[in-house]
Amino acid sequence: MERVRRRSRVLDAQAPLKDLRDIKVLVFHPDNQDGLQLIQQLQRIGCQVQAFWPPLPVLPERTEVVFLAIRPDALDVNFEWLKTEDEPTLIAVVDFENPTIVEAVIKANAKAILPLPIRTFGLLSTLVVARELNVRMKEQQKKLRKVEEKLLGVQRITEAKNILMRMHGISDADAYKLMRGQAMSKRTTVEDIAAAIISADGILSFEK
Repeated sequence: MERVRRRSRVLDAQAPLKDLRDIKVLVFHPDNQDGLQLIQQLQRIGCQVQAFWPPLPVLPERTEVVFLAIRPDALDVNFEWLKTEDEPTLIAVVDFENPTIVEAVIKANAKAILPLPIRTFGLLSTLVVARELNVRMKEQQKKLRKVEEKLLGVQRITEAKNILMRMHGISDADAYKLMRGQAMSKRTTVEDIAAAIISADGILSFEK
């Protein structure tokens, strides 16, 4: 049994490495020796690599990883593809370090930094860790949104119950039963019924 567990842990650890094969990677770097070395090493790993400079305003479909050169003469990182929910894993490529460069890296929400010159050691681990971090952050964001939606739903239900209690002189429990009955009959959620009650109360209050 313990041998099976160890094998399972090894396979889980290897999964991110296997996933690197054939992933679509964009390299936004000037056409120079550093850019060429980066492309060649990514290709050795097995990635599908495309290179452009300057950076594209729109990414090709299914782009998973972007290596972006952050340079003193190119600090604008206000790309729309960095603001989408399915934004790719961004790795900042830097050959110069100062507060302005660091600020640009943070603004771009980079998941890792790759210093120049490119070395044979470090690129693979940087790529694996950055992708894994991006996946975990997206999972946490999804969980946070669900919690926020749940809290908003609870607030709406509480507000709707107060409206029904005020209008009909009923108890908290009866107000909830009334909303739940409406939700079941209309095949919707209690949260949706609560939102409708709040909306209707707002319209009636405005008319008064």
